[in-house]
Amino acid sequence: MSAPAPEAGCETPVEAELRALAGAVPDPELPQVSLAELGVLRGLHLTGPGRVEVELTPTYTGCPAIETMAADVERVLHERGIPHVAVRTVLAPAWSTDDITAEGRRKLAEAGIAPPRPGRAADGGPVPLTLGIRCPNCGSTDTELLSRFSSTACKALRRCTACQEPFDHFKEL
Repeated sequence: MSAPAPEAGCETPVEAELRALAGAVPDPELPQVSLAELGVLRGLHLTGPGRVEVELTPTYTGCPAIETMAADVERVLHERGIPHVAVRTVLAPAWSTDDITAEGRRKLAEAGIAPPRPGRAADGGPVPLTLGIRCPNCGSTDTELLSRFSSTACKALRRCTACQEPFDHFKEL
């Protein structure tokens, strides 16, 4: 596959198609959200005929899921006919829970995982973490921390004191 070199900052139609394919790959630890919705897909560029470079940023340094993410992205792009796929891990700028899209937050909540609270206000300043963590089951903000870690390092285990149901909370970073 050959594509003309894009101008700086411009995405070609082929790159947009490939980005959509790569972005639709589900996160291996949170399969209800895609890599694009989670905000870990940072870039995709055609670097030559049949050559694509993909940039992924893990949710935290040392995240064990990054290898699976890379393999899944490679597989999807190979299936699309791209013979040479290079996936790079990019650590700067660091991933933040603010990178999760509104759709990703909605899907987390639908899956019973309390999405992270916003870290930035509309004016770009920090949001105080005094905002309660809303129970994804009943909506109460009367919740308590049971464990700083849950099924993955990026989640904490909480319990709602209103409905008594335990739930995961995607921690703010």
